[in-house]
Amino acid sequence: MLSAQARHRLFHAGFATIAATGADRWLAPAARGRGVILTFHHVRPDEAPPGAFAPNRLLAITPSFLDRTLTALRARGFAIIPLSDLPRRLAETGDPFAVLTFDDGYRDNLEHAAPTLRRHGAPWTLYVTHDYATGTGRLWWIELERAIRILDRVRLPEVGLDLPAGNDAQKSAAFAEAYRALRAGPEEILRAATLRLCGEAGIDAGRIAGELCLSAGELRELARDEAVTLAAHTLSHPMLAKHDDDAVRREIVDGKARLGELLGRVPEHLSYPVGDPGSAGMREFALAREAGYRTAVTTRPGHLFAGHAAHLHALPRVSVNGCFQTDAALRALLSGVPFLAWNRGRRLNVG
Repeated sequence: MLSAQARHRLFHAGFATIAATGADRWLAPAARGRGVILTFHHVRPDEAPPGAFAPNRLLAITPSFLDRTLTALRARGFAIIPLSDLPRRLAETGDPFAVLTFDDGYRDNLEHAAPTLRRHGAPWTLYVTHDYATGTGRLWWIELERAIRILDRVRLPEVGLDLPAGNDAQKSAAFAEAYRALRAGPEEILRAATLRLCGEAGIDAGRIAGELCLSAGELRELARDEAVTLAAHTLSHPMLAKHDDDAVRREIVDGKARLGELLGRVPEHLSYPVGDPGSAGMREFALAREAGYRTAVTTRPGHLFAGHAAHLHALPRVSVNGCFQTDAALRALLSGVPFLAWNRGRRLNVG
């Protein structure tokens, strides 16, 4: 299995090749489709120098790169539209469109993303996890990072790991191995393990959501902005496909009403947590329809095509990755070229 560093080198090489050959221009008409939904998480200034231990760096872009992304969308003829317009635009021909979506409900979206979005006149969607907004949720990937930053060894008997973590390189390797092993198993074990590591490191895991995420009051204030769509990201951010029917129904169906009470408006759109095939599938797509959501998004990569109008509860997105904040990467992602083979092989990428 390739290391994260090796994968990043391959991606950088791929983006550079697409740019050098001009494939982002001459293949775009076949690859781009009707539009694209972009995925963001954190937007904040760089907090760690290159080479430092920052395993969740991929989830954060800088405000300046968000500005470049919005400028590039306009320059390439994309209309930036609200999520509510997506079903109609899928049925129309014409200029391509882009929808901007931000997952989890981080405070830095308000502090650093919103001013840039406002300056560009860009509508955007914030997918809110109920328990993060109430300060009771568990951001286990942050817990894992913070614990490993403090600990000199990472002992995970739950998955048979005992890893050195004495320097940044060892910590990065330990995080990658621990993340892979924990993600492969039951989520109950994952969450118990990261909580235990936080205890060993002297970290209060229960304070992380309140530190990083917008509160219910802040979200209700944000909802007054007509450019912002507040949407659902379940109650507790589980990998839904790992849980039984009752738990998933509670997260998707019952969660809609509870999020409505929290936000002051019932959400009409849903984002599946994690969103890959191991976290959301046909059962989850059916429940999202049953709950009455107008759309639901995955993290399966790809642009949108006319056929997605029949699959509005299994929509693909394109992640704007903090490890690839370059113009070459941006041109490639907006062209659709990196996803051309994937989309052909998976048809509409909804199964």
